[in-house]
Amino acid sequence: MAGRARHQSQVTSRQSPVSSHQSSVTSHHSKTQKSESPTAGPEARATSLDRVIHERMRLAIVSALAVNDTLTFTDLKRLLETTDGNLSVHARKLEDARYISCEKRFEGRMPKTEYRLTAAGRKAFEKYIAHMESLIKAVRE
Repeated sequence: MAGRARHQSQVTSRQSPVSSHQSSVTSHHSKTQKSESPTAGPEARATSLDRVIHERMRLAIVSALAVNDTLTFTDLKRLLETTDGNLSVHARKLEDARYISCEKRFEGRMPKTEYRLTAAGRKAFEKYIAHMESLIKAVRE
């Protein structure tokens, strides 16, 4: 099992820079970039949310890792009150997007999986939060 352990030493962001007048987020799974005019309404901006982070369980994982340097699989499972399978699937999607890194090792004979938010993940999360704040502000105006 130790041979299956993965360790990411370098993470690169797959997001393109967005000007301060744009509030769209580029999907990591899309080959085309979406941009919108600065006058686009909340409805248009809402559809451009980062779908990798926007899903409830993935948002919870990223949020938990944003305020903790690392969390083990067991810690996340307990904190988020979810199942092994649900956590595994969503963590893998975040890993595939390079938003989180996963380190697997053994402590004695016990496997230990530890997750960490990557620089790209932190940047995407901050962008997501700013996007949500701009939507809330637009709706209240």
